[in-house]
Amino acid sequence: MAWQIAALIVVALLLVWLAASFKVLQEYERGVAFRFGRLGPVRDPGVQMVFPGLDKMVRVDLRIVTLTIPPQDVITKDNVPARVNAVVLFQVTDPVRSVMAVENHAIATSQMSQTTLRSVVGRADLDTLLAHRADLNEDLARNINAQTEPWGVQVKVVEIKDVEIPQAMQRAMAREAEAERDRRAKIINAHGELQASEELGQAAEILSRNPASLQLRYLQTLLELGADQKSTVVFPLPMDILGPFLNGKVTQQVAQPSAAPPGADTVPLPEPAGAAAAFAAAVATAVAAAAAQTTEVSS
Repeated sequence: MAWQIAALIVVALLLVWLAASFKVLQEYERGVAFRFGRLGPVRDPGVQMVFPGLDKMVRVDLRIVTLTIPPQDVITKDNVPARVNAVVLFQVTDPVRSVMAVENHAIATSQMSQTTLRSVVGRADLDTLLAHRADLNEDLARNINAQTEPWGVQVKVVEIKDVEIPQAMQRAMAREAEAERDRRAKIINAHGELQASEELGQAAEILSRNPASLQLRYLQTLLELGADQKSTVVFPLPMDILGPFLNGKVTQQVAQPSAAPPGADTVPLPEPAGAAAAFAAAVATAVAAAAAQTTEVSS
């Protein structure tokens, strides 16, 4: 009777042992199995028999793993202190080497990424770090891959997330950017003045071909200024209208110091009131002529 109970116990233990031997691997997993310490074939996804006490299986995840590199204190090539953090995406390509070549491939990849980040950023200046991150990311991925490839780990992407620089350096960069914008604004303004002067020169040349067009421009300016009742209108006069009055004044100034010979006929100079009336009449005549020419040109 005792031996029957012992047999039942042995059979139950055997069933439990066999039940514990069934292992299920997911589609994205591979199993690296060892039997009595010896490396066996890689186990594929599905149900696998791993006998407790005889076999040992290490599960390896083949999915892409996201690894965040903590902020690193670095000094750039131009001696600017900065704090840089990054993210690394890696994937196991060889399950056997990821188990046999390194104790923990995730921790080893993280440590290698931190040291490589400090090394690569230390060889670049601040402008390159801020404006050319793509080149630095490619350099980081290439250097990390060179270290992790013997472990069966491939680095897919390395991206620098954030770069922290001191406040004093940020203010200096802001002043530099403001000065650069001022320089560009002055250059654009100078180009605008040059183009405007060229266009004005061409417009003056076209208006000089026909005097009536200049008078049309005068009248159009007066019409625009007359829209506002509180405006002050300054009407320019051509020099050919003021010419006779200027010539008379010069003649009067020249004739005063010179002594007229006896018996010579003297021409009396116009009085100030008469000169003013003549000037007003000339101005009215010029305005009427301008209006008549404007009407003819418009028709």
